[in-house]
Amino acid sequence: MLSLSSVAPSTPAMSNTLIARFFPSLKNLSAFKFMALAFLGTAFLTLSAKISLPFYPVPITMQTFAVIALGCVYGSRLAAATVVLYLFEAALGLPVLQGSSAGVIYMVGPTAGYLVGFISAAYVIGRLFEEGFGRTMASAALLFTLGALIIDIPGLVWLSNLIGFESTKAVYLSYQYAFLLKTGLGALILPALWHHHSEKKDS
Repeated sequence: MLSLSSVAPSTPAMSNTLIARFFPSLKNLSAFKFMALAFLGTAFLTLSAKISLPFYPVPITMQTFAVIALGCVYGSRLAAATVVLYLFEAALGLPVLQGSSAGVIYMVGPTAGYLVGFISAAYVIGRLFEEGFGRTMASAALLFTLGALIIDIPGLVWLSNLIGFESTKAVYLSYQYAFLLKTGLGALILPALWHHHSEKKDS
């Protein structure tokens, strides 16, 4: 039978995450710490969903950025578990998504595919970061690009079944400027955090 302790990350993978780099005591997680960090992560995802930036033609949130960043901070298993918990909170009707909408009915609406993509992106990006990707600007940009694709593919497939190919294409093109902004931001921040902490330890 699967227990929480069997899911909780442990070294060596956890040592290659940002949170363990800044807080070495978190390289090995008890079930309590695992759940505490998961709930903290859902708060971070909720905040990212509520941040709306004025952008043409549609406003953007920082939610996809947050999901990808969470994979790098938490690693694959903790990040994926956090996203699952976050979606469970949404399914219960808690106001954790963009706007005030939540509940099961909302979650099987037009954004359902993107929400499913969140789980895959958190795990895959977390796993790649554990393996050493994301330490340079180029590889960090690739991580954010891959993460966006993992989220977009199921999102666009689901959406096209609801509104058709042409309308889905228009939606996709409408947020590509935002994608470039988030990717550039991630490419700057991710390696800077990793190497800045290395310099502090060495000094």
